[in-house]
Amino acid sequence: MINRSGLVKISKYLSKHLRHSPERIGLKLAPGGWVAVDDLLAACTKYNFPLTHDQLMEVVAKNDKQRFSFDTTGTLIRANQGHSVEVDLQLEPVVPFPVLYHGTGHGAVEAILKQGLCKMSRHHVHLSSDMATARKVGARHGHPVVLAVDAALMHEEDYTFYCSENGVWLVDEVPPKYLSVV
Repeated sequence: MINRSGLVKISKYLSKHLRHSPERIGLKLAPGGWVAVDDLLAACTKYNFPLTHDQLMEVVAKNDKQRFSFDTTGTLIRANQGHSVEVDLQLEPVVPFPVLYHGTGHGAVEAILKQGLCKMSRHHVHLSSDMATARKVGARHGHPVVLAVDAALMHEEDYTFYCSENGVWLVDEVPPKYLSVV
């Protein structure tokens, strides 16, 4: 059993290499962002971060944000979203909840209300279906502020939404007219 700090360390390592720089340890993301578990474990060992299959299973199961998932066979793994490298996650468009939420730090609110939410270096803007999750995300950036997103109106106006395997809602952008401070 891995202690809390060990889980965080492994999760950060996996995030770095499954979301942002797979090539640094010799990995190439397949369509859907998948990597063979055996290839990942071999790469971890080769680059001085040995990880057993059981440890990998534990990290995926215990990750509080469910950042990673296995395919149905258990032989492939991927990060569910948050990639900065080009990858087709093969997500299907879905109708969003009428209101979604975005958490941010107090210092960013004024700029966001003027410019909207932009995906920046990621593939999508990340939204949540509940205020508690959004507040938790916002707290990582200082005093949290929760923004409500009129997802129903956005959907009516032809914005495409996706929902990742771990329940994070994804959209290309959220213009200011769809945002309000909760």
